[in-house]
Amino acid sequence: MKSTTKIAIASLALAFAAGAAQAATAAENWENSCASCHGADGKAQTKQGKKLKVRDYTDPKVQAELKDDAMLQAILDGVKGEGGKERMKGFKDELSEQDAKDLVAYIRSLKA
Repeated sequence: MKSTTKIAIASLALAFAAGAAQAATAAENWENSCASCHGADGKAQTKQGKKLKVRDYTDPKVQAELKDDAMLQAILDGVKGEGGKERMKGFKDELSEQDAKDLVAYIRSLKA
């Protein structure tokens, strides 16, 4: 094998490994993007969560009302309140659809 081919293969492998290492888990995405309002535990007992009257995701009744497709859309597109005012920003520019689906599963895991 020529040395330039070996270098090219090594470069691709390094780039792939770096990209894979940067992929965040659902728990990390929750902590980085959601916990400030929804709380680390999903109970929404944060200053911002209380102010916005965010729902307690550990409550089985709340979980029963939540639909996966609606949560996915809220994560990606955000949530608007009365008068079209933004209540939650969308994360479609920061998270892949799979990352958002993983967050939906993570939210489901918060159920008490």
